[in-house]
Amino acid sequence: MLRPSIALLTFVTLQRLAELIYARHNTAALLARGAGEHAPEHYPFMVALHAAWLIGLWLFAIGRPVDPAWFLLFMVLQGLRLWVLATLKDRWTTRIIVLPGAALVTKGPYRLLNHPNYAVVIGEIAVLPLAFGMPIYAAVFSVLNGIILAIRIRAENACLRQAAN
Repeated sequence: MLRPSIALLTFVTLQRLAELIYARHNTAALLARGAGEHAPEHYPFMVALHAAWLIGLWLFAIGRPVDPAWFLLFMVLQGLRLWVLATLKDRWTTRIIVLPGAALVTKGPYRLLNHPNYAVVIGEIAVLPLAFGMPIYAAVFSVLNGIILAIRIRAENACLRQAAN
């Protein structure tokens, strides 16, 4: 029988790989339509952080019990993640891609927050390690993620303001 920790990490890993394929497809399609990438210099650091977070979980969380309450919260976050993806559709990418003339998305979770995808990621970075009883791991990666998101959100907001003018 598959251990719960392995099942959960396999789910997250496969989900992230599928999202990378989806993001790559959307990025190529947007660029082909005349979009441009902005502020790519921080992107490798963001990828490295997320890869380190997931690899570390594979190294340190295997065999640990999965706390049902934190697991449930993580699954709620997955529902919110799907809501973001369904709202953005072909505009969802992992990079800052701006399509000239395209209106900002203001429906779905974007009615409530400017950056709901980042809110979900903030939750995931903390909640998944907490589901495995790893509060220090959650705190360290949350701080690192906060640093990268501060840079990214500032860059993304600047691009969106420029595109709106």
